[in-house]
Amino acid sequence: MTKRYNAFSDELKRVFNCKVQRISLDGGFTCPNRDGSLDSKGCIFCGGHGSGSHGIMRGLSIAAQIEDGKEVMRRKYKAEKFIAYFQAYSNTYAAVEHLSEIFHQALTVPDVVGLIIATRPDCLPEDVLELLRDINKKPYLWLELGVQSIYDRSLKIINRHHDHSCSLNAIKRAKARGLRVCSHLILGLPGESRDEMLAMAGEMNRLGVDGVKLHLLHVMKKTILADMYGRGEVSVMGRDEYAGLVCDFLELLDPRILIHRLTGDGGHDNLIAPLWSLKKFEILNLIDAEMERRGTSQGSRFVTSQLL
Repeated sequence: MTKRYNAFSDELKRVFNCKVQRISLDGGFTCPNRDGSLDSKGCIFCGGHGSGSHGIMRGLSIAAQIEDGKEVMRRKYKAEKFIAYFQAYSNTYAAVEHLSEIFHQALTVPDVVGLIIATRPDCLPEDVLELLRDINKKPYLWLELGVQSIYDRSLKIINRHHDHSCSLNAIKRAKARGLRVCSHLILGLPGESRDEMLAMAGEMNRLGVDGVKLHLLHVMKKTILADMYGRGEVSVMGRDEYAGLVCDFLELLDPRILIHRLTGDGGHDNLIAPLWSLKKFEILNLIDAEMERRGTSQGSRFVTSQLL
């Protein structure tokens, strides 16, 4: 079935003319929300190894992590080329000299054709942005920013320790240097209405981001969110509700924006809820089928006046 949205995987095929897979890496970083600079508890959804970083081979050098990942991706997906994905924690939260060393180390590994660097909007000093601009002159590079929500009250609830204006500033400065920017957004945060979640599509259009990565709210073991969930203070969406919301979001989103992810899973060992999210491909198939049933596609309800 042809995708009715602008899938990042299709973009990689167009750019490199072969199967390209991301390899998630742990660069040994921490986060200002955990090391005491801002807080020591972290965001409410984040476990002990950084949000979304389960499965990473910790304790190995960057090159060794990539080589291990290459074997898995070749066997599982028949991948030919690879993108080094610095995923765990805040991957620009270090001295620029160290960042330069490990990013260039990743690019020296055979068959690595680019970098994806995930970080917080408040971890982008000018010298780091200049480094990323210089690296971006040759390889394929994406900067992923944990925007999470456009609502300051939500950012406060999740203990993010930055506001939306910080995200706006980070995106503006990154785009001014010609960097590709992918925004992470969480659907289902406590207190956000359906209309408010859908309004984030219009904000991403206005900001001119190049990519979007959608996450549903996961409840993971040993997190503040798990305690809140156990006390009945938060709830999670049902499968069909989430799929319908994603389809609505896609219809409102500028069709030029690349979709890096529409859902995710927290891993069998650590996920508390929603358990349906473990069947990731079922959710993706449900989204595809719903878009097909509607006869719509990404941007079918997008209007250029949103950009003004």
